[in-house]
Amino acid sequence: MQSMSRRRVVVTGIGSVSPVGLSAEESWQSVLAGKSGVAELTLFDATGFPVRIGAEVKGFDPHRYLDRKEARKMDRFTQFAVAAAQEAVEDAGLEATPENRDRIGVMIGSGIGGIATLEREIKVGTEKGVDRISPFFIPMMICDMASGQVSIRFGFGGPNSCVVTACATGTNAIGDAMEIIRRGDADAMVAGGAEAALT
Repeated sequence: MQSMSRRRVVVTGIGSVSPVGLSAEESWQSVLAGKSGVAELTLFDATGFPVRIGAEVKGFDPHRYLDRKEARKMDRFTQFAVAAAQEAVEDAGLEATPENRDRIGVMIGSGIGGIATLEREIKVGTEKGVDRISPFFIPMMICDMASGQVSIRFGFGGPNSCVVTACATGTNAIGDAMEIIRRGDADAMVAGGAEAALT
């Protein structure tokens, strides 16, 4: 049996939303400067918790990337994914056309997905009744929503999936995306991980 020739795969664009920066450049400069992203929690009242620090993404405004209606239908982890993907797509100069859209895919993983949405909707259901639970509850919560929303936003119709492998998720997604390109199922992939699990 002959071995298949392996396609060379390269990174052409980078995007990042992190506790040390709201862009790849800002994050990288913070890392070089030894800046920590760990500080007092501000997303919720941590009084009474034994630990009141965490690595929050601070200063993130989803409306820089999404209109209010779109943002309301996305958990924070998906908003992060869309923002980072937008930076990466622009950095790469990647654009969907009728000729290439089905050859560009998305593989964005999440270890836990929309846990803030899950927490909020359980509270709504128990306090106000199940008929008050948002119809967007499940679409906002599931881990594959980051990949799905990025595909929809940029018109990428190629392979679309989600990796859920705990702390290895982002790296795992990049590796899986590389293999998709190597085997010829796509010519380009948007890949990485997104998390917003501090609640």
